[in-house]
Amino acid sequence: MAAAGPGAPPAVGVLLVNTGTPASPTTADVRRYLRQFLNDPRVIDLPAAARWLLVEVVILPFRPAKSARAYRSIWTPRGSPLLTHCSDLAAGLEAELGAGYRVRLAMQFGQPAIGAALDAFAADGVFSIVCAPLFPHYAAASYGSAAAAVYTQAAARWVVPALKVVPPFFAEPAFIDAIAARARAVVDAWAPDHVVLSYHGVPERHCRKADPSGAHCLASAACCDTLGSANAHCYRAQCVQTSRLIAARLGLDPTATTTAFQSRLGRTPWIGPHTEEVLDGLARARAKRVLVIAPSFVADCLETIEEIGIRARERFAESGGELRLLPALNADPDWCRALAALVRAAAGPTGG
Repeated sequence: MAAAGPGAPPAVGVLLVNTGTPASPTTADVRRYLRQFLNDPRVIDLPAAARWLLVEVVILPFRPAKSARAYRSIWTPRGSPLLTHCSDLAAGLEAELGAGYRVRLAMQFGQPAIGAALDAFAADGVFSIVCAPLFPHYAAASYGSAAAAVYTQAAARWVVPALKVVPPFFAEPAFIDAIAARARAVVDAWAPDHVVLSYHGVPERHCRKADPSGAHCLASAACCDTLGSANAHCYRAQCVQTSRLIAARLGLDPTATTTAFQSRLGRTPWIGPHTEEVLDGLARARAKRVLVIAPSFVADCLETIEEIGIRARERFAESGGELRLLPALNADPDWCRALAALVRAAAGPTGG
């Protein structure tokens, strides 16, 4: 990547950030990744001593081997699906943005590292950077953690880059349209009995901590029905809004559409309803065709491919039904165009 030539306007750097992935599907590499990820105080928001005990005594002695088996079931010749899909997205986005922009991918945990990407931008003479956390919704453990890591590492440099951040895009029409376009052919041709919109879950306390009033989030069954000042940064409320917009674009029957949350960890209460329980209920109701859309995952990964596409599908098939997982946006051209528009809007008049 060459620096801008004499007289040329300086390039705008675009830093795509996702959570991360193990370097390989071995138990040792998965343990290394989980240790780094789970010790983030925004992921497990407990006092340091309690977090250390939970991670080192309860989780790491057992979970890495199980997770490594799951990773091995989805690993590709190119490596981790999350990394390869995000790499393809970075290439597609740079092509879509064109001259004046330089795109790099970084993972908060693992490789490629945020610090290395910032160093590479500096070496190329790029000091105006748009950070795009690849999370449509605000959650402290994902979007908030990634943005905070970029801020921290940028601030540690002697020449601090001018940094702008793409805000959560859970209701952006281009994002909604990209998902709806991907789903429409399946919905029209297959006619599912039910559509489940499945999002990564978070502990209930994370939503309550984002509520400045301290009295709105999760206080009633209708707390997520509309967005206001109390729940503007509530992850669950933002997910519910995304579901409504996708369902409206697709013309789905509200009685045959459910928003649910997957990937629970630990015994503390997590937001619901839980995807596994929703799918079990549909199986008991003898639903024959269920489509799962996972809007919080812009790139396919362990949680989509293995948790839904393999385990949930096999479990649902035991009832005699068929479950299909809609592929994530990955590097879909519609998504590249949508993300390019979000980046240009964040860059403002300094953009190329």
